[in-house]
This record gives sequence, structure tokens and C-alpha cells, in this order.
Amino acid sequence: MKLLSKDSMTINALAENFDMSRPAVSKHIKIMYTAGFISITDIGRERYCVLKQDGFNELQDFINFFDNFWNSKLKKLETILNNRIK
Repeated sequence: MKLLSKDSMTINALAENFDMSRPAVSKHIKIMYTAGFISITDIGRERYCVLKQDGFNELQDFINFFDNFWNSKLKKLETILNNRIK
């Protein structure tokens, strides 16, 4: 992901940065594509990967929901514990 934050890259160029086989990198890329974090564009014989902001926005919304949920629960717990101590 960090590699794609600067510019689009081909799958081969991405694979060169990892100590794993090209098919293993392709599997990871397919998962990221399916999850909506990247898009893939065919240009000639090359496939270029680009980060998609929408996927990250959806993930951030998910994280924010649970942050708010647990913060609310912990505040209630804090209030209850403070009232018991008094």
C-alpha cells in the first residue's frame, strides 16, 4: 500500500519489492482489489495498480464507528466506577 501511495505501479514492479513469488504478490493484489483498496488498469501488456481513496474512506468509517462505540461504553463505565468510589 505504501508503495502505491506515491504513484501507480505495475504488478511486476510491486513484486520486485517483496521477498515472495510473483503469484503470491498477485494473490495479495487480488485481495486488495476485491476489498476496494486498489484499482487495476490494463495498459498494453502491463497491469497497473492504483490506490482507491473510497476503500480507505469506508475503512475509516468502520473504525470511527467502533471508536465511538467503545469510547461511549468506557465513559459510562468510568462514570459508574467514579460514582461507586464516592
